[in-house]
Amino acid sequence: MLEKKERASSNTKAGVSDDAAVINLYAASDKIYPRSTSGFFTQWRWVMIWMTQLFFYGMPWLEWGQRQALLFDLEARRFYIFNLVLYPQDLIYLTAILIISALSLFLFTTVAGRLWCGYTCPQTVYTEIFLWIETKVEGDRAARMKLDDGELSVKKFASKVTKHLIWVAFALWTGFSFVGYFTPIRELGISVTNLSLGPWETFWVLFYGFATYGNAGFMREQVCKYMCPYARFQSAMFDDDTLIVTYDEQRGEPRGKVSRKGDLNTTSQGACIDCSLCVQVCPTGIDIRKGLQYECIGCGACADICDTVMDKVHSPRGLIRYSTQNAVRNGWSRNEMLRRIARPRVMIYTGLLMILTIATITSLILRPTFKVNVIRDRGVMARLAEGGMLENVYRLQIMNATETRQHYQISANGLDKLVLQSDVNDAQGTVAVNPAQLRSIPVRLQIPDGTKPSGSHPVKFSVKSIEQNETLVEKSVFLVPR
Repeated sequence: MLEKKERASSNTKAGVSDDAAVINLYAASDKIYPRSTSGFFTQWRWVMIWMTQLFFYGMPWLEWGQRQALLFDLEARRFYIFNLVLYPQDLIYLTAILIISALSLFLFTTVAGRLWCGYTCPQTVYTEIFLWIETKVEGDRAARMKLDDGELSVKKFASKVTKHLIWVAFALWTGFSFVGYFTPIRELGISVTNLSLGPWETFWVLFYGFATYGNAGFMREQVCKYMCPYARFQSAMFDDDTLIVTYDEQRGEPRGKVSRKGDLNTTSQGACIDCSLCVQVCPTGIDIRKGLQYECIGCGACADICDTVMDKVHSPRGLIRYSTQNAVRNGWSRNEMLRRIARPRVMIYTGLLMILTIATITSLILRPTFKVNVIRDRGVMARLAEGGMLENVYRLQIMNATETRQHYQISANGLDKLVLQSDVNDAQGTVAVNPAQLRSIPVRLQIPDGTKPSGSHPVKFSVKSIEQNETLVEKSVFLVPR
């Protein structure tokens, strides 16, 4: 009571009324020191880390023919994906890929929760790598906590500097690899060696490196809790048959300690010995025993450590496990739980995903090897040429989407006595276009003057690829003046 009166008196002196309340917009939290663990899910998490990082760091160095296998050349406006060469006109494929990715995420989340977050999300992957580096330099969880709580010393200073130097080097290499997907990485490496890196590449190497360093080294679980939108709308994709990391409350409660022999007193307590190790290993610092929480990323670390504890107290594993809320509530077996996978929502997502994937792959397979665009000369609508011919001028843009030199034959039809004139045809009457290049071809269409009434008359341009034996037809109009 005395403390309350003193607080009210100080508030009055400061000009704050008794009814005023202080509201913190951000709930401060202590730093999380995840404990190292081992087990089935931890092993799979590291398998996925190795797979994703080998792909990310190794793919820019993989050659396909005479070029980089995967390169998004923004300056040249070409996207190389193995034997595919895509152009800005192929934006529809990027849209399809994004939709397929979104549907895949919805499907996997509906079936098995946040597997993406726990095993392949870049934030999770790089946090795990940075935490591994921190553990190797500063020690295990207890050693890191002791080091941070202690006074500044030579050992503490050396450990912190070493850790941050390794973090910075790894982050810069990550930024370099990221830019290597947009600038040929071998040229990028030469530029870095010669200290001749351009401003665009310098900015993105430093920016992506800084983002990796900050997110994985400092923010860590804060990104998952407060910045990632996926954590907020995951509830729309979850249901009682979604496979998630769950705590078997019926088996675990009431909690209690183990006997001196290391055995549970099963007559008076549940299987949970309240060791709090499941909280200590959690990368987001939550207590899975409180039920499903949006901060849980489904990594399974708590299940691994709990199984280890259950082995030590001679109790069956699975107190914390991947299961569904219905399975835990009703005591279903694994087979009964798996039968619920093929439910209407899952089947709808699967059907849409298969249809869109098949349509995209089919479209890519049937995609023509060149593109044609017809542009009328707006400076000259129509004019009289030699020999009493009425002439319209066009410009044909032929884009060679292959990586070999191609030859094209141009023809036109749609009007009687229509004549096509071009000054760029070679001796064989074809037009050559270099690999992955765009060539603009001026052409003239002529008809005898007076054979057609004034107005707009449809014509068709046919462009045939000699090597690929493909033909594209583009429509246009022939104008006859009054």
